[in-house]
Amino acid sequence: MTAVDSVTGRPSPRYGEGRRALLTAAVHVVAGQGLRNLTYRAVAREAKVTHGLVAHHFGTRDALLEAALEYSVENSVASISARPGTGDIDAIFAGLIQIVHDNPDDQAFQYELILESRRRPELRPHVESLYRTYRQALRDELAHGGIDCDDTMAQLFIAAADGLIFQQITLDHPEFNEAALVHLRRFLKTLPTPE
Repeated sequence: MTAVDSVTGRPSPRYGEGRRALLTAAVHVVAGQGLRNLTYRAVAREAKVTHGLVAHHFGTRDALLEAALEYSVENSVASISARPGTGDIDAIFAGLIQIVHDNPDDQAFQYELILESRRRPELRPHVESLYRTYRQALRDELAHGGIDCDDTMAQLFIAAADGLIFQQITLDHPEFNEAALVHLRRFLKTLPTPE
């Protein structure tokens, strides 16, 4: 039996779903309105809950921002490989453009945070963590395929994917970006593997 919220009259989410709905709402607010508009009230309005519930779950705006970033990265880091843990080069970034097309908010949220960090240096550790996570995920995936990829090489590939993602959410040219990813994977295949 589904519980009903006595205040809103809507079905109450199961444990853990409410927090997830708030994080989805936070990502959507930032993606659509910018980081400066991330408030408890805006998130509550998007999630259709009271703003007190947002404050209860996160305590501070910074805690909300950090949790939303972690949530966003978890959603998008899976786009590193269509077959994680296999080291299959053909799976690297496969489906990336479709994931961005289906859910552009995660990437738009991340770009908003990245740009805002230019004005607010206290956000830079979040941006550094974001890119460190992506680089490590790619390095791990390539290592499964026997390719030793250092941090600077991973940065090059992540920067290439980052540019394609940015163009996808702004220009929406999926065919062109998919073709570019074919070239990127072709280059990955030229990297030396242990004999």
